[in-house]
Amino acid sequence: MTRYFTQDHEWIEVEGDTATVGITDYAQSQLGDIVFVEVPGEGAAVTKGDEAAVVESVKAASDVYSPVSGTVIEGNPALEEDPALVNSAPEGDGWFFKLTIADAGELDGLMDGSAYKDFVAGL
Repeated sequence: MTRYFTQDHEWIEVEGDTATVGITDYAQSQLGDIVFVEVPGEGAAVTKGDEAAVVESVKAASDVYSPVSGTVIEGNPALEEDPALVNSAPEGDGWFFKLTIADAGELDGLMDGSAYKDFVAGL
């Protein structure tokens, strides 16, 4: 599996033509305590760079953008019951949705782990 990151602090983990998307540890730390998450439903078409999910914290509401275009195959049902999973495991069990990738070429503009770490250090 390969993991990529966006400048909007989403991560995407790719395995074959499917991927899992969530927000980074940095993003959840900036948001604070997460109180609500809205994820896309199965079958939803998402476009690279467009809003795909919503996350609300005690501080603010924020959009989660899709790192690539594709079709959602699953939203994370655990977040409905326990949105704080985004705080405790943002890059693990706190994932937002899984999708089938429409164009693998869209991954080319994303950062790898070391590039993202350097990007965050410069903020």
